[in-house]
Amino acid sequence: MTRIPEKDRNIMEQAIYLPMVLIVLNRDLIVINKSPFKLRQPYLNLVEETMKVIQKELGEVKRYMNSQQLQVQQVQSDEAFTMFMFLYKGYEEQHNYFNPRIRNKVHELLEFYLYKRHSPKEATDS
Repeated sequence: MTRIPEKDRNIMEQAIYLPMVLIVLNRDLIVINKSPFKLRQPYLNLVEETMKVIQKELGEVKRYMNSQQLQVQQVQSDEAFTMFMFLYKGYEEQHNYFNPRIRNKVHELLEFYLYKRHSPKEATDS
């Protein structure tokens, strides 16, 4: 049983997922720059603007975590699971995440930030 309230746990998970989304987008920028697109700039603009939004949200997550004495550290990883240590106001909890779950969540966030956040229905649902 976790001592961490759901709101704080969700924020701590954002501190795991958002950097991963940024890594994916950085790799995509490299691919876009090397690809023979006829009109490359719109794709670059989309990815760069998306990255700015994510970086801003990640900054807010980090500020909140700092003010609430929350930390997340990756402890170990293998081909199936990644373990994170959640430090919550002096308490330590270890959480194991199934790697395909992490990948699916990063995929979900990528879809949201690239296009679903622009849709009025999706923006109010999140």
